Amino acid sequence: MADKLKLSWYQNDNVAEVSKMLLGKILCTNIDGIVTKGKIVETEAYSGYNDKASHANNHKKTKRNAVMFGPGGYAYIYLCYGIHHLFNVVTNVEGSAEAVLIRGIEPIEGVELMMKRRNMKRPEKRLTGGPGVLSQALGIQTSFYGEALDGDTIWIEDNEPIEDDLIVTTTRIGVEYAEEDALKPWRFYIKENAWVSNF
Repeated sequence: MADKLKLSWYQNDNVAEVSKMLLGKILCTNIDGIVTKGKIVETEAYSGYNDKASHANNHKKTKRNAVMFGPGGYAYIYLCYGIHHLFNVVTNVEGSAEAVLIRGIEPIEGVELMMKRRNMKRPEKRLTGGPGVLSQALGIQTSFYGEALDGDTIWIEDNEPIEDDLIVTTTRIGVEYAEEDALKPWRFYIKENAWVSNF
């Protein structure tokens, strides 16, 4: 097994940089003794300062986003539209309220179980290409909110970094309400990867 990223790795003060550096790392879960893994291929950064797309914009702390105000290296998982469990990695130091949304993974291990969880007969983009479906495939739910990402339930393993010329930088998806902040170039994905969601 590759080395797990240490909590200190996430405590970088540049959330966009962490979002980019997460590409190529391996997101893993161990639920009921069964391991599933996927290579991170798409991410989005969110900041607690000057970011109307963020749940913690203007440093507004709520019961839902409280974990964002802790130190980096913990899971921020929230329910979207009452259906999708979206998995975010808290970054920076305590009080900063920054996080990275994992938007897409390329399945590596436990693919049969991922397909069973998604009620699919073959692996294709909709298995793990999208933030809601990847959580379902990996068994990630809001009950894992606040989990330390160096533990044995959800963790991220180190992997070879993705070269800059293979990373596409663009605006985030579905945050039109954020006005000028919707234009921040804070979405990153691996060029020409078949598992990038684009929705």
